[in-house]
Amino acid sequence: MNHGRTIVVGDVHGCRAELDALLDRLAFTTGDRLVFVGDLVSRGPDSLGVIAIARRTGAHLVLGNHEAKLVAWRRAKPEKRKDLTISKHHAQVAEGLSESDWALLLNAPLWLDFPEHDLRVVHAGVVPGVPMEKQLEKNLLHMRCLTAQGDASDEKWSHAPLWGTQYVGGPHIVFGHNAMSAVQLHPWATGIDTGCVYGGALTALVLHAEERVPRGSAVRELLHQQRAFAVHFEPSKVPVPKA
Repeated sequence: MNHGRTIVVGDVHGCRAELDALLDRLAFTTGDRLVFVGDLVSRGPDSLGVIAIARRTGAHLVLGNHEAKLVAWRRAKPEKRKDLTISKHHAQVAEGLSESDWALLLNAPLWLDFPEHDLRVVHAGVVPGVPMEKQLEKNLLHMRCLTAQGDASDEKWSHAPLWGTQYVGGPHIVFGHNAMSAVQLHPWATGIDTGCVYGGALTALVLHAEERVPRGSAVRELLHQQRAFAVHFEPSKVPVPKA
């Protein structure tokens, strides 16, 4: 199937108004392909509305750690659900999801490849040098940086290097999860979680048909942002990307 543009959107976290505004800014049309890096839900004001947009547009979604929590809860036997740690934000979302909503989350893969763009989309990251089929689910959902031994770490404000600084592709990886005050620009990886729910911005990377992701800072020309309308969830800290 031929598409117009491929629009990859960072972590929405229930910020439906900002997502609507971003899609309007981009003049999103039915000929475009919408892709989410995960974490559509939780913390923001309208998770169900965001899911509704994803379903209405036929969007592609990779599993985020917040969706993974909901999926684990859903798949658990009813008598076991009380033993799962689930926040009030997730509980509220779980109560409101329709069967069609659940189908979207339950069928979300851990990564998506778009060969025509030399693009791979994951939620959090990959351990450099490890084949995708051998990447651990917990790392794909949670990792942010690398230890001195080259293992995955999910520490938020570690002095360890961000995994994207060490990754060599292709494909080029676009990811979210690690909220920053600006886009992470690495030679072969671009992080587009710019903390919309924390009062930052919702970021999208837009590729035209058959356009390949450029390397490093050249990606800037493909990025579009919608500033948050409010601080929807008070952050403890949103760091600046480091080299």
